[in-house]
Amino acid sequence: MAGEGKLLIDTAMSMLESVATVLGVACVALAARRSMWTFPTAIGSVVLIGFVVFEARLYSDALLQGFFVAANCYGWLNWLRSKEKSGEVLVERMSAASRLRWAIGWMIATIAWGAAMHLFTNAAYPWWDAAIAIASVAAQLLMARRLIENWLIWIAVDVASVPLYLAKGLYLFAGLYVIYLALACWGLFDWHRACGRDPAEPLTA
Repeated sequence: MAGEGKLLIDTAMSMLESVATVLGVACVALAARRSMWTFPTAIGSVVLIGFVVFEARLYSDALLQGFFVAANCYGWLNWLRSKEKSGEVLVERMSAASRLRWAIGWMIATIAWGAAMHLFTNAAYPWWDAAIAIASVAAQLLMARRLIENWLIWIAVDVASVPLYLAKGLYLFAGLYVIYLALACWGLFDWHRACGRDPAEPLTA
């Protein structure tokens, strides 16, 4: 009976992983095109991902999905206000000082969260998971605020996530993050173009 129960759970997780994968690819592609539909699609994806990663004991990642629901609601409203004023979703950039503050904040938050996961839970790869989780929080907030730097952080998150998911045997999610990486590169290119700049030109404050 125990074996049958585990099989049912594994099957259910596999189905959730598959649906989340499809929705995840769709929401990133929509974000790259600055489409409002990215937000409802993203909410559906992260809810399903939350169930899967919790079962895999990636607790930082599971909590992150709850944050993503709220952040996507915030981003939805912010993008709507931008579109109502201009007719399209406008893209903005951070100052050099702002980038430095965010980088320092990421390091401090990663150390604190990783330590908490290491000391108080049985989380798998607590530091690695924490670094990705905090970077993802930053990237999601920057996307919600229409700041182009969000794509640079997403690219770093995607590169770091692939080996983590492979280590946990979540092969479909690992493949998903390879696709995310390609979409993030596309998003950076497209948002640069929306700013009226050469996408090969380096970002400057």
